Formats: sequence, C-alpha cells, structure tokens
Amino acid sequence: MTGVTRPALGCVGQPRLLAGLDTATRLDREAHLSVHGPLPPYRSDELTRLAERIDLRGRGGAGFPFARKLRAVTRTAAAREGRTAVVVNGSEGEPSCLKDTALLLHVPHLVLDGALLAAAALGAEDVVVGVTRDDVEQSLRAAIAERGPVGSRVRVARLPERFVTGEGTSLINGIEGGPALPSGRKVRTSDRGLGGLPTLLSNTETYAQLAVAARLGADAYCEVGIPAEPGTIMLTVGGATAVEVPTGTSLAYVLELCGSDPGQGVLVGGYHGRWLTPAAARSAALSRQSLAAYDAVLGAGAVLPLPEDTCPAGEVARVTRWMADESAGQCGPCVRGLPSLADAVEKIVGGGGSAALEAVEARMRAVRGRGACSHPDGTSSFVASALATFPEELRDHALGSGCGRRVLGALPLPADENPERLVVDWTLCKGHGLCVDLLPEVVRLDADGYPSQAVMPVPGRLRPKALRAVRRCPALALRIQE
Repeated sequence: MTGVTRPALGCVGQPRLLAGLDTATRLDREAHLSVHGPLPPYRSDELTRLAERIDLRGRGGAGFPFARKLRAVTRTAAAREGRTAVVVNGSEGEPSCLKDTALLLHVPHLVLDGALLAAAALGAEDVVVGVTRDDVEQSLRAAIAERGPVGSRVRVARLPERFVTGEGTSLINGIEGGPALPSGRKVRTSDRGLGGLPTLLSNTETYAQLAVAARLGADAYCEVGIPAEPGTIMLTVGGATAVEVPTGTSLAYVLELCGSDPGQGVLVGGYHGRWLTPAAARSAALSRQSLAAYDAVLGAGAVLPLPEDTCPAGEVARVTRWMADESAGQCGPCVRGLPSLADAVEKIVGGGGSAALEAVEARMRAVRGRGACSHPDGTSSFVASALATFPEELRDHALGSGCGRRVLGALPLPADENPERLVVDWTLCKGHGLCVDLLPEVVRLDADGYPSQAVMPVPGRLRPKALRAVRRCPALALRIQE
C-alpha cells in the first residue's frame, strides 16, 4: 500500500515549513517552539486580513482563497447559533502525493498550530484531522499528547485510503462514522459540515502555511516568492520527494534538484492534472500565472516527469484503469463511464485502430459534467491531456506499430504485493554511496557506509529512480530483480 512509502525531503532556498529538519527527523513540541517560537493569537477579522494579504489559497487541489472560507464560516455561524468546527484534510489518496504526509510526519506541530489558531479565531470547539496512514496517525497522536491539555481539543480520525476520501463531503462523512464517499450534493462545508456546523475545511499544507504567516506577519511572509503569489509551496516530485520551493521557481530547476528532467513530458497537478510537453516544462515556473498559460494548475502539488525509457500510452492506461477502480461507484459516469473509458484506452495500447481512438473521445464526452463529484471530469481531463501531449505515441499504438518500450510504472500507483527488488552484488560494491543519494527511500547505509541490506523491495513508484541508481553505480554492483 502507499502507506509504506516515506517521502524524501528537499528544499530550494531557506525552508519555512521544513525549517529545523536539517538537524532532526521530526520536530517534537520543544524543538518546534525552538525553531518557530510561540504562536501569537489572532481575532477572526485579523486572521482573515492576514490570509487575504498573503493571498493564502487551499493547497489541496482547488486553490480556493482561504480568506473567503473564513468569511463564509463566520457569516454562517453568525446567522445560526455561533458554533463552528475546524477540519484538517490530511488524506492523500493519490499515490503521486506525499507532501502533506511529509508535513504530518516531520512537522506535525506546525499543522496543529494553524488548525488551533483558526479554531481560536472562530471560537470552534471541534478540531479534527482526517488521516489515512498508520505512521501519520501515530505522529499526530504523539504531537497531541506533547501539547498536554491544549492538545485535547484535537481529534484524529482514521479514514480509508482511497482517492475519493479527500473530497469534502466524503471526508466529513467518514469522520462522522459513515462511508467516506461523496454525498453527491453541492453542499459547502462552510454552510453545513461536521455535525451540521459551519466548518472550516482545508488541507494540511494550508494550515501549516497559516501558522508560518501568523508568526512572520504579512510583510515578512511576502518577502519570499513572487509578488502576485508570495510564499513557498510544497511539491511531491516523482511520487517520492517532498520539496519546499518559493513560488515562481523554475520547474526545470526543481526537477534537476530531484535528479530528473522533463523526459517525454511532465504531469502537473496529479491524476486530475495536465501534461506539459518537455518544452513547456523547461520554460514553466511554479506559479498559477505561468502554469495557466499551459492550461495547467498545481492542484495538490504533484509533479510527475515521464522518463524517456517508458511507454507513455501504457502509463496512461495504467492510471486510467486505477482511477476507474477508485471511483465512488455511486453514479452512472463512475459505475459505467470510467471503466468504459479505461477499456477504450487499453484498446488503444493494444492496437485497436482508429475505432479505439474514436471510442476514447466518445467515452470522455459521455462522462464530462455528469458526475456527482469531480472524479469523472478529472479522469477524462487526464486522458484528454495525454491525447494532446502524446498524439503520435497513442496513434501509433492504436494503429499497431507502438513504441517498443516497456511500461516502467513511472506514474506511481499503490505498490504491488510482489514488488521488484534492488539487489546488491557484494563482490562488486565499493561503498561509493551514490545509491543512497539517488534512492534514499529504499537504500540505507550501515556504519561502514555500505548498503545495510543485500535485497531491498522497490515500490512501483520508485522504479525509475531505482533504474537510475543501477545505471549510475560506478562499480556496477546493483541490479533490478523481478
């Protein structure tokens, strides 16, 4: 399952969210306060003005202005009994996203600071963090215990690890003990959320950014990044590395930092996102304005380069099938439309001819705008973007010639039960250590600087990095075993 993968960490420039992790793997309460200092109180109007001045937006996908959420909750609460709730969306059901997991594992107090700051400003009694992983749940519970009586206001809710868990109504349903599935009704949580109360719902990084901004103040916060979109953002690169970068940073530079390049193209925004051509990826900056020129958004911050040695058509087919299987199964476009779309994409890969290409177009039209949630639209947009970015590849496959490349699993999906393994030949290994630099999620070194294990499982999402480690080993001491 995705829960076994712990993200590697990186940053461009001076870290804010990841500050202090150069000397510790996790900041407990004492270390957190030593790095960040005490959290100043804010009234509701002050917190709203702060969020507005720094243009804080949700970092879970939609990018909705946080100040508007605060105002909406305050307005609804004033018209009712005045009670409110705060919910942190700590679920990451998409295998390409691990940046919120990184925050909850390594700097959980920063996330709790933001949630409790908002709760105090709104007068909320309930603060709930919805999570899907064992290790994240344990990290949060430890952080709550470290806070003593203050932490008792926060509750952690364990939810199923599925793609649709993070949808707003799905998250609320799951926290309340029901099925973690979208309700199908267009209900804003600011009107009716947890327990029927006006609820401030945002994702993990959003609350962490709020805690940073509250300490720095608007002017200092805006000193980093670009004027129109100040601050830093968290990304997950290649499904394995969580990176904090200032807004406006070159996408190509971030890929290089993570040991990659644009390859055949880069998927930005995850599996409801858009593909960038290699040329676009080399010129794009990590900002809303820059990406909008390519009809792309950062979404939940997933950045997935497609290596040259994998088959684009096969990768797209794998993800489309997984997305069809991850549907809520509650409406026609999900129950019938997405599996049919996945069938049609697989027929392209299998040489189904021009009829297969036409079938994909027809299936996409059939699901767009008809779902009870955004999942059918997002999945069809992913396929449409692939058709536009890899037209020759998909056409060649449909007409029978194909590309001749294997499907390496460069687009991460939950790990198979029998993953491939990275094997060390001890007769050749010289302890250069390059393997751990390229693949820190898999390789650990012993006290003598050699890999601590001879055989190490490689999750599917990390196969491209493992292959790079094999190719770059100076002693030729590594191989992939299926």
